[in-house]
Amino acid sequence: MKVDKIIKNAKIFTSNKDHILASALVVKDGKFVYVGDESGLSEYEGETEDLNGKFIMPGIIDSHVHVTMGAGYELVGTFGTIIKCDSKQEALDFIADDIRKNPGKDRYCYILDKKHLKGKDLTKEDLDAICPDGELQIQEAQMHSIWVNSNILKKHGITDETKDPVPGLSFYVRKDGHITGEMSEGATELPIILDRAMNKSDAEIDAAVQRWIDFCISVGVTAVFDAGIPGYPEFHEHVYSRLRALDEQGKLPIYVDGCYVISAAWEAEEGIRQLKRMQKEYNTEHLKVHTLKLFMDGTLKLHSGAMVTPYADTGEPGCNAMNLEELVALLKELNKEGLDFHTHTVGEASSRLVLDAVEQVRKELGDDFRIRVVSAHLQIQDTADLTRFAPLGVIANFTPWWHCDDVEVYKRLFGEERGKKLYRCKSVWDSGALVSWSSDNIVYGDFSTWNPYLGMEVGMTRFISDKTKIMDVERFKYVFPPLDERMGIEEMLLGYTINGAKQLGIEKTKGSIEAGKDADYLVFDTDLLKAEHDGFSNNKPVEVYYAGQKMN
Repeated sequence: MKVDKIIKNAKIFTSNKDHILASALVVKDGKFVYVGDESGLSEYEGETEDLNGKFIMPGIIDSHVHVTMGAGYELVGTFGTIIKCDSKQEALDFIADDIRKNPGKDRYCYILDKKHLKGKDLTKEDLDAICPDGELQIQEAQMHSIWVNSNILKKHGITDETKDPVPGLSFYVRKDGHITGEMSEGATELPIILDRAMNKSDAEIDAAVQRWIDFCISVGVTAVFDAGIPGYPEFHEHVYSRLRALDEQGKLPIYVDGCYVISAAWEAEEGIRQLKRMQKEYNTEHLKVHTLKLFMDGTLKLHSGAMVTPYADTGEPGCNAMNLEELVALLKELNKEGLDFHTHTVGEASSRLVLDAVEQVRKELGDDFRIRVVSAHLQIQDTADLTRFAPLGVIANFTPWWHCDDVEVYKRLFGEERGKKLYRCKSVWDSGALVSWSSDNIVYGDFSTWNPYLGMEVGMTRFISDKTKIMDVERFKYVFPPLDERMGIEEMLLGYTINGAKQLGIEKTKGSIEAGKDADYLVFDTDLLKAEHDGFSNNKPVEVYYAGQKMN
């Protein structure tokens, strides 16, 4: 048989658990037609390459990123200036000084870690006093809340009468019944942060997206799940329209699995209607939309992650966006429509709620329940829930580059013992659950934390060393417990390939090097199975192939 390419004398990690290693492969018309040892090559003729033992793996699948949100931040100039302070007054003085030095801006944008306020509140009156004529926004460092001045509130029509999307989770902070200018979670903050992106041209969006495409090619990411934008579907869909146009022009080599985002139970009916429309409108070779994404809870450091056992420092439990009855009804409706479900579940009560709802629906529907359910992030879980993912068929999606953090913060949040039991991915993996890996980034920047090899490194070490390729601000000087939750390299590779493909529902064509599948594969000078874990983030493929075509 005449073929396009024959590779021999390679070390091929196939991600096919039945035949995990091979030494030869054959490509024809963008597909693998043979994978095995060199004894099976005799029936093929074509361009032959001896790789002298180089390492090959399938294309990487990043199963929770924010392509559209990243494009938005790119177009509005990312977050802004980091406020360096140690008190509320120092924060205000920093902003006032910066405004004096840079007069005339339409909007001044900053980032502030709330802990530096030492328990004091920022209000719109504080911000109006130093920026009465322009617009002023400060995004909290966890990226789940924001402070703005009165000019921005007026621009968006936010008043004392404006209803909270999800009381207790996504809401406008009030004092004595009046809005203060602080707001929590994406349904309230992102329409403000990204409002300036809506007037950007198609060419500007294309340029931003192209920068992301170029990065994906450089590291060998061949498919992603785009986790969308809460509270701002207009811009989210604008980017999808450009991804569709790029694909129709043959300029989108990355497979993008998209979604429609909701943040509350009252949005579910309209969310499904919009998702069904988008499923029809955005359906090209490399762009599919079939998943409803829900922000079930918030973030631990802001106490908006939902807890089974209340936070040790506040005694409060956090809040879920839905209750069990609402989530069960949603899952049934999605199943009826043949749509999938992906949810942000940081706290232990949010992932438990998903497991409880799936368990109830499975009891009612049995084998008729067929949709994919993904519980993402899983920062802290109750021990009783770790073994429930596998029997219920719920996919556990972790963001492994997070698996090194300031443990002292979590000890304050959850107490000495519970604060040392986060990111228990190995326990979930060993229970037999399907575990996939992701980078979950919302801004392009230098793409350093989008790097899948960073995720692999920290997933294996739970440590960021001097060798780790990452921004200095993300470095911590100790190993993050528990150490028995560290993963092995094969587990990291499987989670970034075939497991990601199963999450996206594309395992018949992608995710492993097998005959009949798309010839997406990466070639490395380094044997990743034997590479040093410390500094693993510095690895990079020397050759990247999508559908048999060399891309770099």
